[in-house]
Amino acid sequence: MKLLAGKVALITGASKGIGRKIAEKFVEQGAHVAFTYLSSVEKGQALEKELQSGDSKVKGYRSDASKFEEAEKLIEAIVADFGTLDIVVNNAGITKDGLLMRMTEENWDEVLDVNLKSIFNVTKAASKIMMKNRYGVFINMSSVVGVQGNAGQSNYAASKAGIIGFSKSIAKELGSRNIRTNVVAPGFIRTEMTDVLDPKVVEGWAQAIPLKRAGETEDVANVCVFLASEMSAYVNGQVISVCGGML
Repeated sequence: MKLLAGKVALITGASKGIGRKIAEKFVEQGAHVAFTYLSSVEKGQALEKELQSGDSKVKGYRSDASKFEEAEKLIEAIVADFGTLDIVVNNAGITKDGLLMRMTEENWDEVLDVNLKSIFNVTKAASKIMMKNRYGVFINMSSVVGVQGNAGQSNYAASKAGIIGFSKSIAKELGSRNIRTNVVAPGFIRTEMTDVLDPKVVEGWAQAIPLKRAGETEDVANVCVFLASEMSAYVNGQVISVCGGML
C-alpha cells in the first residue's frame, strides 16, 4: 500500500532541488501532484513530462505565490483540475544574502514576500478547501537558519523563523478541523546550488556536522512523505530538523 495513494498534493517551487525530490517521492507513494515554478520554466515543464507515468496525475503551474491573487487563482485551478486538495508543501523560497549594513530594502522585502508571505497566501486559500473536507496537511519548509540565525542572512533567517511561528499558530487554529501543520527545517543539503561550491568548502562544512556529511534532497523528501501520510496522524505544530545533528 502506497502511503499517499489517491491524495492530491501541491508543492510550491518544485522545478529543482528539494521541491523536485519531494514531487518525485510523492508520486512514488501514489499521490497526484500539482506543483509550481516561476523562473525555471523549462525545468518545470520537463518535470511534468517526467512524472506523468503510472497512475498519478501530475501538472505544473507557472505561478508567483508571493502575490495573493495568484495564490487564490492557483488553488482554484488545482481544485478544478484535480477535484480537491489534501496536502500542501510550501517549499518556494529564495535568498538575497548580505550583511545588514549593505542589505537593501528591496532585498529584505523580496525575501520576506517570497519566503513568508507566499505561505500566508497559499495557506489561506487552501485552508478553505481543507476546512470543508475536514481534512488536510500543511508542510512548511523552514531552515536551521530560522532556528539559530546566520550572519549575512538576516532577511532569510527572519523569513524562516516567521514560518515557524506562523505554522505553530495555524496548527492551533486548524487542528480542530483535522488539519495538521508542521515544519521541516533542513540543514546543509546538497543541491544544484551547493554543487557549484568549492569541494573543500563543502567538505569543511560537512565535517562540522555530527553525521559528517551533507544531507541529500531525499533525506528531506522522506520526512515530508512521513508528515504527509497517516503515519504522522498525531503530529501537529512541530518543527523537524533534517540537519544531521548540526543544531
